Amino acid sequence: MQRHFLPLALAALLGVSAVFAAQPQFATVTPDKRVELPGDTGAHPEFRTEWWYATGWLDTPDHQPLGFQITFFRSATGHPADDPSAFAPTQLIIAHAALSDPKLGRLVHDQKIARQGFGLAYAKPGNTDVQLDTWRMVRAPDGHYDVTADAAGFALHLTFTPTQAPLLQGDNGYSRKGPLPEQASYYYSEPQLRVTGSVTRPAADGASRAATPTPVTGSAWLDHEWSSTLLASDAVGWDWLGANLSDGAALMAFKVRAADGHAVWAHAALRSADGQVKQYGPADVDFTPTRQWRSPRTGTQYPVATVVRTGDVRWQLAPLLDDQELDSRDSTGALYWEGAVILTRDGKQAGRGYLELTGYGKKLRLERR
Repeated sequence: MQRHFLPLALAALLGVSAVFAAQPQFATVTPDKRVELPGDTGAHPEFRTEWWYATGWLDTPDHQPLGFQITFFRSATGHPADDPSAFAPTQLIIAHAALSDPKLGRLVHDQKIARQGFGLAYAKPGNTDVQLDTWRMVRAPDGHYDVTADAAGFALHLTFTPTQAPLLQGDNGYSRKGPLPEQASYYYSEPQLRVTGSVTRPAADGASRAATPTPVTGSAWLDHEWSSTLLASDAVGWDWLGANLSDGAALMAFKVRAADGHAVWAHAALRSADGQVKQYGPADVDFTPTRQWRSPRTGTQYPVATVVRTGDVRWQLAPLLDDQELDSRDSTGALYWEGAVILTRDGKQAGRGYLELTGYGKKLRLERR
């Protein structure tokens, strides 16, 4: 899903001018281009924004479930690309990491932001290799990912190994996000990633549980998306789901919402374990809340339990825990709910995934001002 842009107030702190002599020119998303892998796993600096977004479920040796998120964002500022200065703020790198631990009862998270440069913050073209200080996601020649995030109070040291081919979203990776053709992104997913590694879990007081990382196994979902396009003017946010189903299938669904809750645009894709893909258009996708949760910190109310309809099928979503709000106002400016959810269908557990809810506190601002 088209997720988060940097607000100009923070851009100004990094030396990025809010007003340019001429409107910055970014590359455009067009339906005639096909996403080509593995080359397109790398960065696309000519586009305005891009992210590598991984979420998943982990199991500890004592069979305790955990949820995690690790995301790297690249944002082109519009600063002249031919500026020879090593300090030129042409690209910004942002990262989020989060861990959902039922024993703690809430999500813990951390965030970083820096201008690209000096080998400390970068997103390289040609192959996934993004880094911000000590946080890094890199794709190996065999397709597996090594991910490291030593965050405030917790740590993720994980390896993602593909078990299926990537899923090109939309039309060969051209993914519509609104009623106009230019409201689109290039978008592919890697579902059913096998996860191994370790996490350092937070204690009740927020400190990391000292010295011993916890070994984990699990499954993950990786989204990679890039675009220069704004959402429709009447869109305030979206609901998005990525789920690894128990039978080996993969489900992605989203609904871009207007202020009154109606769908500006919606889409879903269901890939069966044998690789057959069924796509659903706006009339065949909906998110219907069944339970709300209000954040004690921000007062924002989120529909943390919901029913997702794809055609004639209804998927019931229930959160691993209610408090999975991520406040990224110090980096991307967004306040959102990003949570591990259990899927059931016809009363039987059908899979595990992640639900993202944006624009519930206030309209999500993607545009520069």
